[in-house]
Order: sequence, then C-alpha cells, then structure tokens
Amino acid sequence: MRRNTRVVVQPRRGPGLMGTMARTAVIAGTATAVSGATANKMQQSAQAQQAQQAAQQAQQQAQVQAMVDQQLAAQQAQQAQQAQMAAAPVEAAPSAAELRIMKLKELGALRDAGILTEEEFQSEKARVLAG
Repeated sequence: MRRNTRVVVQPRRGPGLMGTMARTAVIAGTATAVSGATANKMQQSAQAQQAQQAAQQAQQQAQVQAMVDQQLAAQQAQQAQQAQMAAAPVEAAPSAAELRIMKLKELGALRDAGILTEEEFQSEKARVLAG
C-alpha cells in the first residue's frame, strides 16, 4: 500500500542562482577594476621613480664631467706656463760695463733732444766713466 505522501518544498532562503551569479560578476568586475587601477598607479609610481633616478644620475655625471674638465683645464694651463718658463731665456742682470753704456746712451739722447747742454753732457759723461 502506498500512502499518499506529499513532498513539501520549502521556500529557498537567500537569492536564487541568477542573483548569486550576478552578484559574483559584479564583485569580480569590481575587483578587476580595482586591481587594474592599482597596477596602473604602481606602474606610474615606478616610472616616476626611474625618471627621478635617471635625472639624479645625469646631474651627478654632469658634475663629474665638469670637475674633470676643470682639472684638465688647470693641468693644461700649468703645462703652458711651464712651457713658457722653459722657453723664456733667463735674462742675466746687466754688467757694470753694460750699465755705463746704457747711461751714456741716455745722456746722448738727452743732449740730442736739447734737454742737456754740451757742458752738462760732458760733466755727466765724466762722472759715469769715473764710476
């Protein structure tokens, strides 16, 4: 004998299958969007940091190059000065005889210019030659 049994279906609690799928899709989409935005932000931050490091390296390199150029210029100037000193002959002090000749030439030029008379020239000449 069979009894009439009724199956009682209890109403579902919570959202249905479609609601759950929709909610999952929204959550996944939001997570993807947040993840993408975060990744973009991190990439931009990394690029900015790399650019800053490159600028610092370029500045340091420019400073080093400027120092090298300055040292090279100083070294070249020193070498040029040494070459000039080596090329220039050392002038010896004029001897006593040369000094007398120079003084007599000056006296002659003064006489020729009319600044000294013949008598003044002769007396100065005698004094220079006397020593």
